[in-house]
Amino acid sequence: MGYVAVSGGEQAIAASLDLTELKRVGAGRSIEVETILAALPELVEQVESEGSLWAPEVAATAVKQALGSVEEAVFLMRAYRSTLERLYTSRVIDTDTMRVDRRISAAFKDIAGGQILGATRDYSHRLIEFELADETPADVRERAAELERALAAEPQAEAAAAQTRVPRVLTYLREIDMVRSYPLDDTEPVDITKTPLAFPAPRSVILQALSRGLTQAVIAIGYAAIRGFGLSHPTVGELRHGTVAVTIDAPGSDAPTEDDAYYLGAIPVTEVESLIVSDEVDDRGNHRSALDVGYGLVVGDDESKAIAMSVLDHSLRADDVRYPTQDQEFVLYHIDGVEATGFISHLKLPHYVTFQSKLDAALRSIAEPEKGGEADA
Repeated sequence: MGYVAVSGGEQAIAASLDLTELKRVGAGRSIEVETILAALPELVEQVESEGSLWAPEVAATAVKQALGSVEEAVFLMRAYRSTLERLYTSRVIDTDTMRVDRRISAAFKDIAGGQILGATRDYSHRLIEFELADETPADVRERAAELERALAAEPQAEAAAAQTRVPRVLTYLREIDMVRSYPLDDTEPVDITKTPLAFPAPRSVILQALSRGLTQAVIAIGYAAIRGFGLSHPTVGELRHGTVAVTIDAPGSDAPTEDDAYYLGAIPVTEVESLIVSDEVDDRGNHRSALDVGYGLVVGDDESKAIAMSVLDHSLRADDVRYPTQDQEFVLYHIDGVEATGFISHLKLPHYVTFQSKLDAALRSIAEPEKGGEADA
């Protein structure tokens, strides 16, 4: 049995690309970029988050070009991002100044500033609404007006809309010395889009890799850590969603200050501080229980990813690597969607020579024992 190489070369590749494009336009209908932005905001945010580029229209265009494939759209975003010139570095964003529209705690019922449910599907019935299949633009406008009237009459909705800054839930725990403290680290963060991964990785690398990792991979590995393939079982101390301002120092300023900073815009983020009970030893050698904090922050509205990120942030700070979820190389290498997709996809490329070599070796291994058996006889 033998293999014959497919001939055709450039013509075959061009025809393949044409067939792919035909899948997009063959039905004679196209979805507008504005429609993708309006109707699929969470998909666009995921592509932006994993692509490390906040550019909604570019992300929506990538989704359209990729026929809805998140992995392909993220690949397109990162490729486009690599062509952009970096003119400025933003000032450090203080999430204490977040304009909050959703904020909950699973650890405490009553929190300063109150629980703000905001927009969430956590309490919805997971039933398909088949009437959406026949929804018209007029139906959408009518439903939007109806919801706006209903929400305007809700005092809680008005209170949530008026929130600009709320205190952190963990402030109380820190005040009573129940949260493990660490020395302040102002080391310049490593930019993983410019520097290859190296281990052991500093926390700045860990947080960046988790934040832009494939959403489903981060959630799956975080879930594994909670199920027993790790030692991090959290309670969500606080989850908050809102917008944060992005500013840059005034160009040419010798002594830049926050008051002189230029405001570029605001981006939506989801931030989580999870609490994990752990043991520590004090200065006198006494053991006591304390609360460790796992941190997660993602661009957009993906709360599950932010929670899983907080779990893995804690896991990857552990010294015990017997668990795969506490092994930096295992986690950080395998959550990158572009890397994983690229490696899996390369298996479709020609491997004629290497496979033939493996096949020959396997055939020899079958034949040689038979010869050995005859000699022994």
